[in-house]
Amino acid sequence: MIYVSRKEHFNAAHKVSNPAWSKEKNLEVFGPCANENWHGHNYDLIVTVKGMPNPDTGFVIDLKKLGDLIRNEVIEKLDHKNLNLDVDFMKGKMASTENLVFEIWKILAPKISTLEPKAGLHSVRLFETINNYVEYFGE
Repeated sequence: MIYVSRKEHFNAAHKVSNPAWSKEKNLEVFGPCANENWHGHNYDLIVTVKGMPNPDTGFVIDLKKLGDLIRNEVIEKLDHKNLNLDVDFMKGKMASTENLVFEIWKILAPKISTLEPKAGLHSVRLFETINNYVEYFGE
């Protein structure tokens, strides 16, 4: 099995808070991430596709097509947006990086299989900061 990855970047604002909790409890649990006036991140998204190379092209997946897919279906919807207010697939969900990576998986997995039927989405890794990332393998 061969693993091919594409990296993309976007900037977005969000707030992590539980609306059922008081302001004080949200600040206690989430700290500055619960700032009422939002906060932002410079996210790095790494999408990894697995498969065997197509004998006609030598590719697991065409990285140009994968990049276009990620930009059109994910990045354009997230870049310079407020995750809590502007992003349709995050409506009604806590805007944690864990929930965001899960939603990105749901968007990309079926489309990657359409792009290259013999390949599949292996993982979605989302860096929220240089030190913190979340990775999802579809399980």
